[in-house]
Amino acid sequence: MNPNLTKHRKNIAVLGLLIAVAMTGLLGRLGFLMLVRADHYGEMARDLHERERTIKAARGRILDAGGNVIADNRTVCTISVIYNQVTDREEVIRSLCSILELSEEPVRKKVEKRSSREIIKTNVDKETGDKIRALKLDGVKVDEDYKRYYPMGSLASKVLGFTGGDNQGIIGLEVMYEKYLKGKNGVILTLTDARGVELDKAAEDRIEPVAGNDLQISLDVNIQLYAQQLAYQVMEQKNAKKVSVIVMDPRNGELLAMVNAPEFDLNDPFTPDQNLKSQSLKEEAAARSQTMGLQDRLNAMWRNTCINDTYEPGSTFKIITAAAGLEAGAVTLEDTFSCPGFRVVEDRRIRCHKAGGHGTETFLQGAMNSCNPVFIDVGQRLGVERYYKYFTQFGLKGKTGIDLPGEAATIMHKKEKMGAVELATVSFGQSFQITPIQLITTAASIVNGGRRVTPHFGVRVIRSDGGAVKELSYPQGKQILSSETSASMRYVLEQVVAEGSGKRAALEGFRIGGKTATSEKLPRSLKKYISSFLGFAPADDPRVMALITIDEPQGIYYGGTIAAPVIGELFKNILPYMGIRPEPKAG
Repeated sequence: MNPNLTKHRKNIAVLGLLIAVAMTGLLGRLGFLMLVRADHYGEMARDLHERERTIKAARGRILDAGGNVIADNRTVCTISVIYNQVTDREEVIRSLCSILELSEEPVRKKVEKRSSREIIKTNVDKETGDKIRALKLDGVKVDEDYKRYYPMGSLASKVLGFTGGDNQGIIGLEVMYEKYLKGKNGVILTLTDARGVELDKAAEDRIEPVAGNDLQISLDVNIQLYAQQLAYQVMEQKNAKKVSVIVMDPRNGELLAMVNAPEFDLNDPFTPDQNLKSQSLKEEAAARSQTMGLQDRLNAMWRNTCINDTYEPGSTFKIITAAAGLEAGAVTLEDTFSCPGFRVVEDRRIRCHKAGGHGTETFLQGAMNSCNPVFIDVGQRLGVERYYKYFTQFGLKGKTGIDLPGEAATIMHKKEKMGAVELATVSFGQSFQITPIQLITTAASIVNGGRRVTPHFGVRVIRSDGGAVKELSYPQGKQILSSETSASMRYVLEQVVAEGSGKRAALEGFRIGGKTATSEKLPRSLKKYISSFLGFAPADDPRVMALITIDEPQGIYYGGTIAAPVIGELFKNILPYMGIRPEPKAG
């Protein structure tokens, strides 16, 4: 036998076996891909031939207490180009530049870019989008979209907040209730050939967007307008740095208004330093522009003073000291005190606002006179341990839990570092800091019968057709003091307005309670002040409470002189509107 022939046969047999093994492997792999991985590669094929465009969902509206729409949507368009579908690039560039009023270079760059889709411009008004659509330019897509719109401009701007380019909330209620408002986007799916050109006879698949739910809040547009108008008036008259006003229902913590003047235009939230009417604000903005970046200036404009900033409350805090003293039995309304115009505590001589003193007075008279020595004595009677106990019990150590982002916490001495001098200054509202929202919430809880409330705007989430989705609830506060002490505090604060330091807030026919304050800002050497007044009505059964703070007023700065009349004027406007009628005259 020929050995070479035998060798060739063996080689052919081995080669045949290898080919058979390879073919078996290939057939097995092909079967695996066709049967087991069919869905995966089918999906890849669809992705290759499908073009996807997002249909943005309409964001839920925000409604005030009366059902007025204060945050809405406007239909706008997104203009884009698909490279492989453009047949006349020069015409597309020329038309888009002309209608959209854009420069040629960036438009040309996008039209000539080899990509699946390039966005030329977003938030184009519908009329302009319709003009482009009517041209029927190959490769140019006009998709309808939504842009947030605020019908009342700057009203409650730092409460409502606004949305960004992606229609997501950035600050305020817009971000706090994002999960209810945002909705779910839809998509448009179109089939293309291998070159990316849409197939004329292919059906277009649409997954429709789901609109967000509406949010109804407790804010009342009319009360907000009254409060905002008064805030701007006093800010201009006193050339103040800023003015804030909070209006609350003390029975349940619902917020009826929250003003932070100067406000900003919600439809133009990225232009810094808006609405600067007072000279001091203009000067401050000019200085800020030299030292701060754009984002810092915007953050300053968006800042909600009522919840983000702390301050020394001054004499309005005497409400807390009085309530603690009465609740603990450390003082009664008839207890007598002596005010020579100062009180010496350790090595400190702490003045009363009346240099000659008030002489002998009862505790009630001391409250009416806003006498510092009287409240220093009450604080000393309580002592650090008990005072700190009531400070905590009243809820002042924590946050209020308001449904707005960025609430600041109280800045208070540590108990172990609180000596006689610190106790004395705290008792009349100095040497520590709280937020305006914390002050009004605690005061509301003291006069409403003694139950702590949670301040809030959100009331319910509803569908656009009016159907209920969810009633919003808030923690039921605990009893922080007795109903008897609460009644005594209502009486004391009514006398403050009737005959004491708050008499400029008095309103004929109505029973008003309240407390004035004039606090000196740090550093004391600058002699800058915050004037404030906290008032409520009716005094015997409070249904509305308001707090105004006037930051750095020029000229006369006493709270009883410039802040109390503003709340008096506010109540004059809103009490009849709220259905609170004046009491008939006696006789």
